[in-house]
Amino acid sequence: MQTLVAQTGAAPSLFSPEGVVGIIFLLTVALVVAGAFIAVNSKRLVRAVAGLAVCFTGLAGVYYFLLSPFLAMMQMLIYVGAVSILIAFGIMMATPEEQQSVGMKSRSALAGPLAASVSGLLFAALSLLGLKTEWQVFPREGAGDIKAVGLALLTNYGYVFELISVVLLLAIIGALVLAQKGRN
Repeated sequence: MQTLVAQTGAAPSLFSPEGVVGIIFLLTVALVVAGAFIAVNSKRLVRAVAGLAVCFTGLAGVYYFLLSPFLAMMQMLIYVGAVSILIAFGIMMATPEEQQSVGMKSRSALAGPLAASVSGLLFAALSLLGLKTEWQVFPREGAGDIKAVGLALLTNYGYVFELISVVLLLAIIGALVLAQKGRN
């Protein structure tokens, strides 16, 4: 089992293992932000779902960097592999409607600057909070073998496992509702 050792003092070199890990972490965060940007700003639903899947994939990478490979695997299986695909199937099964102008004209002129300022303030506050907080490294419990994960799922985390199935059920129902509305 590899332990995390935080070096105090000088910043790590770019070509050291810590520097490469930092670059890979920044790339996964950039993947999350890029996927979210694509999902929010895309005019076509299929591209928005693809951006959502990219965002979910990057989030799985962030979970892996937070030393939770099981949560990263569940993120890939449930959200990328099930929810995103179900939404994509729901969109593809729905018949396209006639060209309609989406209500972009009714948006206020202050909506964009207000949203940008609120998100900028939130980003600055969370960045300041992240820099000022003293982060503690907690020891890992267990070796993460399959038997321990299975026992934990069926004993300690049984309710969480059932909530995941409810999320999948809601995604299936949502895909069916989208498909049914498109056919009428």
